[in-house]
Amino acid sequence: MNDNDRALCAATAGLLRASGALALWGLALAFIAGLVLALTGRSLPSAAWFIYAMVGLIGLPERYLALRLALTASLFEGLVQGAIASTSALENGLEKLGLRRGSDGSRQLADRVLEARKLMQRHGIVVVVQTILFALALAMQDSR
Repeated sequence: MNDNDRALCAATAGLLRASGALALWGLALAFIAGLVLALTGRSLPSAAWFIYAMVGLIGLPERYLALRLALTASLFEGLVQGAIASTSALENGLEKLGLRRGSDGSRQLADRVLEARKLMQRHGIVVVVQTILFALALAMQDSR
């Protein structure tokens, strides 16, 4: 791994770590929605109750994506620091953990970075949907 590859890995890890703020926001929305349902669920209009429930349920895939982002950031940091010697060693480790299907280890670093960015974008979309639904539920609370 050359200096340019290490720099790309470091930048990618930093970008993925920065998405942690979105992960915290998604977790907060799901938690607050669950709290609203637990404390005031019976007095809510049906539509608002349903939307709060959706916000909470969308929190499940959001948490999965946040976990994947944190793992991916750690793996890129491992490549930067030399704890993971190469991308083929990374492939081998992921395969042994059952996190990756058998491959020939020929995936290029640029492909990994692109995949990580797509994962981050998917997570962002999920959090935006959660936010929109939460705002809609707030607006519908007084519609009775």
